[in-house]
Amino acid sequence: MTVLAEARALQLVHGRADVRAAVGAARAAGETVALVPTMGFLHDGHMSLVHRARELADRVMMSIFVNPLQFGPSEDLDRYPRDLEGDLRLAREHGVDLVFAPSAAEMYPHGPQQVRVEPGPLGARMEGAIRPGHFSGMLTVVAKLFGIFGPDVAVFGQKDFQQATLIRRMVGDLDLPVRVEVAPIVREADGLAMSSRNVYLSAEERARALALHRGLRRGHELFAAGERDAAVLRQALWAALRVPGIEPEYAEAVHPDTLEPVAAAAPGTVLLVAARVGGTRLIDNAVLS
Repeated sequence: MTVLAEARALQLVHGRADVRAAVGAARAAGETVALVPTMGFLHDGHMSLVHRARELADRVMMSIFVNPLQFGPSEDLDRYPRDLEGDLRLAREHGVDLVFAPSAAEMYPHGPQQVRVEPGPLGARMEGAIRPGHFSGMLTVVAKLFGIFGPDVAVFGQKDFQQATLIRRMVGDLDLPVRVEVAPIVREADGLAMSSRNVYLSAEERARALALHRGLRRGHELFAAGERDAAVLRQALWAALRVPGIEPEYAEAVHPDTLEPVAAAAPGTVLLVAARVGGTRLIDNAVLS
């Protein structure tokens, strides 16, 4: 991925008031603002979002915050990978103008969050069924970030397809004045979708994890060959995941807007998979075309 020839000046802030001041200065200069929300431990997948944001706005601003609201009691909040120094170096090299890296106390100054955004039926299946409360926590922090930044556009990654769909629905249902852009998945050379959690994988587990991509690729091949029975596509996904060392969680073919299972696949149908590889939980997807 291309790095800017000359590193841009990057402003690091930790307070909400500082974000609003920076956004206000950009507005006063007639500039538009793009937001790239992240949980840090940045990689080329995140940088692809930054590059897309740069195409869409004058100023690119990023949040780095490991949001406790979207982690369940038995999930990896405490061990989630963090490297703020490395994140800032990468953000600077790729032209991010401002990084907001708040503490939990700064984001939730009144203690436990009393008012939350609930995802409704769109968040009840797949990730929502396996991670109860996750989407409520995610939507709540995204809504807070939209309120803090007031961006013209926010860029998210396709890898978290259900998340992006819910954010788009939240923006539409609540009439939030922000455009939501979803950028394509960035993959390693071997096809593994880039994820901060990939660092957890041993060499053997990483090799096993490629089963997720193989299943999606097989589903896409079947569709390209004329297969339209979604049950056949799901069966191909499950078959790819049923290998030693992998614990499949779901393999679905859904409508891109409703996330409901489809009987017949069509262009735009989304194949989604989730599985545990060792102690690491991975998700991936592909949009049929």
